[in-house]
Amino acid sequence: MHLHSLFFEFDFATPVNVMSAIVMIVLAILTSTLTTKVKQHEAFKAESEKERMRANLLRAVSHDLRTPLTTIYSSASALADNRENLSIQQQDEILNAIKEDSEWLVSMVENLLSITKLGTGNVKINKKPVVLEELIDSVIFKFKKRYPSHDVIIDIPGDIVMIPMDAMLIEQVIINLLENAVQHATGMKHLWLSVFVIGNNAVFEIKDDGCGVSDEAMKSMFSGAYVSKASVPDGNRNNAGIGLSVCETIIKAHGGDISASNSMNKGAVFRFTLGMEEN
Repeated sequence: MHLHSLFFEFDFATPVNVMSAIVMIVLAILTSTLTTKVKQHEAFKAESEKERMRANLLRAVSHDLRTPLTTIYSSASALADNRENLSIQQQDEILNAIKEDSEWLVSMVENLLSITKLGTGNVKINKKPVVLEELIDSVIFKFKKRYPSHDVIIDIPGDIVMIPMDAMLIEQVIINLLENAVQHATGMKHLWLSVFVIGNNAVFEIKDDGCGVSDEAMKSMFSGAYVSKASVPDGNRNNAGIGLSVCETIIKAHGGDISASNSMNKGAVFRFTLGMEEN
């Protein structure tokens, strides 16, 4: 008697072959069961990670929208209370500022809400080729509007570099990281934004020469639970981890990586990578 399969053939007339067949069947069952368990565990971990990312994003909305909302409110109040003392040009400038910040808010909210749907598997990042220099120019323009007294030292390749990305989301990441340095890097005198290309990846680096980050805080840096002990300019203490968790979610959604470390000299360094080729 013979038992045929795709891979094995056994002669059941021989006891040794019978035992071999039994062993092979048991191994096949165990392997199949183990593979199923591993896949279930990986699926559970992936779902848990997506759930954590969505929760962090929902908590992040108030953090990331506060500054432009405050600007809009202040501008609108100035226009309403002092219209008679403002020239037509000044009124137009205020209205344009309100319009720009409102457009930024709308785009930011739409993107944040889209990212929270990542767990459904139906949302894809809308990547388009973006010129690096134009991206950085837009970032610095928005950053300087919020923090006019802080200069950023820029170091990017001289050649034209194209990177596939959702530009609005990546702008948000870079601004969050720059803002994090301004608010939490006590003693900071210099702030750097560098981009360099390694292989098929663009590496973005935001570095300061402030107080750095403790080893304990580094462990929860992107969890949404990290709270800087440094006082921010307005005297309040912001939960830096919420904004950083948004950065992590956006970069992971792009298929990249993000990390934080302390510089060998002084201050903190945040790095994230983006693929140069469309996935």
